[in-house]
Amino acid sequence: MTQNAPKSLRLHIALLGRVNTGKSSFLNLVSGQQAAITSDIAGTTTDVVEKAQELPPLGPVLWLDTAGFGDVSELSEKRLAKTQQILDKTDVALLICAGDRIGAEEEKIMALTTERKIPLLKIYNQSDKFPITATDGIIVNSTDLATRDKVLYELKSALIKICPENFINPLPLLGDLAPQNSTVMMIIPIDYEAPKGRLIMPQVQAIRDCLDHQQNIMLVKENNYVEALQNLRNPPALVVCDSQVVDKMVSQTPDNILCTTFSILMARFKGDLSIMVQGAAIIDKLQDGDKVLIAEACTHHAMEDDIGRVKIPNWLRKKTGKDLIIEHLSGCDFATDLTKYKLVVQCGGCTLNRREILSRIYKCRQAGVAITNYGVCISELKGVLSRVLQPFGDVYQDYIKAKE
Repeated sequence: MTQNAPKSLRLHIALLGRVNTGKSSFLNLVSGQQAAITSDIAGTTTDVVEKAQELPPLGPVLWLDTAGFGDVSELSEKRLAKTQQILDKTDVALLICAGDRIGAEEEKIMALTTERKIPLLKIYNQSDKFPITATDGIIVNSTDLATRDKVLYELKSALIKICPENFINPLPLLGDLAPQNSTVMMIIPIDYEAPKGRLIMPQVQAIRDCLDHQQNIMLVKENNYVEALQNLRNPPALVVCDSQVVDKMVSQTPDNILCTTFSILMARFKGDLSIMVQGAAIIDKLQDGDKVLIAEACTHHAMEDDIGRVKIPNWLRKKTGKDLIIEHLSGCDFATDLTKYKLVVQCGGCTLNRREILSRIYKCRQAGVAITNYGVCISELKGVLSRVLQPFGDVYQDYIKAKE
């Protein structure tokens, strides 16, 4: 990947610590730029500072410089709430210490990362001011720019050992679902909702994943699909479509050809497809007055016939025949009280990283609330979920048993 890799595919590394331990100075050191403002005044960093960087051999990363713990300013509670919210998307945490001091604030940070199962690496900073005897972290002086190469080498070596497995051996988006040199056909509607002059992120990621796995790609609009199938000498190994035309695709696809949707691929790639499928299975059990939360990660301007705000609510009410209370949430913030909902329908999450999707799934399960995503939900509402789950053996079998 290059510097143009989307944030959602980058390794998110949070810089945590009490105020004035040099978190921003450390970011400037490893990035080689003045990415964050630094000073001796406690609480200089008031909001999260993001900095994208290429960090071979790990690949693209996103540094998250946070407000310090132990802040006593007027806005300290709001700043720390924002910092703790960042943990929902953090893949790896760096605990920046003043020397090798481990006090109450450091203990609190370690407890928070342990609770969320976030790997943590200790950075013993300000070695020019404090004698450091600890051996379980990296010793640095973040103001000494001449040490950057040495620090980066030690940092990358340590990160490789502790970063999540999916960044060392990432799960394919769809490359494992079809043999090399086979054809993957993608049905991409181009209507008034499609972004002008470009494809949406899941489509682009799917194309790139096929290329990475030596597969051939054929792109068609939904109206040209049948003719394109007939023109192929050999049938495609897999057909992928936009969820909004999934029922049409299924009706036109021979039984011997596997098919699925982009959003279902994202449910597996970003989260836990099995749990999302279990969530869709409870749709038939919804009753009058039940609340459903539709959670969108981005804050796009809703169209007249918006998928999340109009189509899915209409399909849910039609499928269940119930008077459902449907609420909407958009952006990076997630609902704090999930217990009032029977079901959460999460968007594909193309702008969120895997850690944040998994965090949302975890919060729903902790609250005893079912969760699914747009693609899985739409396929269930259209009555074709079992068909588009066939490429995913175990998940397909689990769904069949659940429905029985």
